[in-house]
Amino acid sequence: MNDTDLTRLEEIAEKVRETIIEMLVAAGSGHTAGPLGMADIFTAFYFHILRHDPQNPEWEERDRLILSNGHIVPVRYAAMAHAGYFPISECLTLRKFGSRLQGHPERERLPGLETTSGPLGEGLPQAAGMAYALRMDGKKNRIYCLMGDGEQDEGIVWEAVLWAGKQKFSNLTAVIDRNNIQIDGMTEDIMPLESLRAKYEAFNWHVLEVNGNDIRAFITAVDEAKAIYEKPVVIIAHTIPGKGVPEIEFDYHWHGKPPTAEEAKRFLSEIRTMGGKVPHEYA
Repeated sequence: MNDTDLTRLEEIAEKVRETIIEMLVAAGSGHTAGPLGMADIFTAFYFHILRHDPQNPEWEERDRLILSNGHIVPVRYAAMAHAGYFPISECLTLRKFGSRLQGHPERERLPGLETTSGPLGEGLPQAAGMAYALRMDGKKNRIYCLMGDGEQDEGIVWEAVLWAGKQKFSNLTAVIDRNNIQIDGMTEDIMPLESLRAKYEAFNWHVLEVNGNDIRAFITAVDEAKAIYEKPVVIIAHTIPGKGVPEIEFDYHWHGKPPTAEEAKRFLSEIRTMGGKVPHEYA
């Protein structure tokens, strides 16, 4: 990926963030911090990493992208719209009665969604099952499962981690949005997760850590994951909740609330001022 490609992806991520704010205001409800923090990763997936076809969402050779923490789905809808799955204007129907864009993704409503998610913890078991089925069929498709860090509190996640490690699903890459917040506060105050790396390594996973708001670094990590043939891979992506809007970054109170119309004007201005910059580095 050259610098021109990177600039293009950063510009798309900015547009995705703008769309997230616009759709949340139109809905009057929804989650803000997580979607903004994951805009770079979803942009990387839909515009560089995934083998997919927006005009043929059920293409048999596509990679599968599983969103386990379904409450951040506004970022997925925004990325899909900008990628051409449906008109961007449809994003403004988020959470409306009868809309295809529900507050948690529903597979049968919108082509391009692989699963219905809402209850936390279910994505990785589903992804592991898909990885198993594809391996049995001799298919080369890759499975990507996106999870929240607060979601790691769920016991079902660790059953899937144990099984996938045993089965050595090298076609499975999990991505944890390590933004350190959940709806009630900071993850380390509610149910400490560290050392998250050591936990996954103990279950026979290959672990990578990366700045999830650095698109080039994230794509490099995914490329490395593809080169691991003897075990599943988890990418711990350190992201900034509320990324692009400095006044709400790292504030867990924005986990589950939308901006008002007045706040949205200010937030959109801040996002455009940031212009795809990555001011914070994960060290």
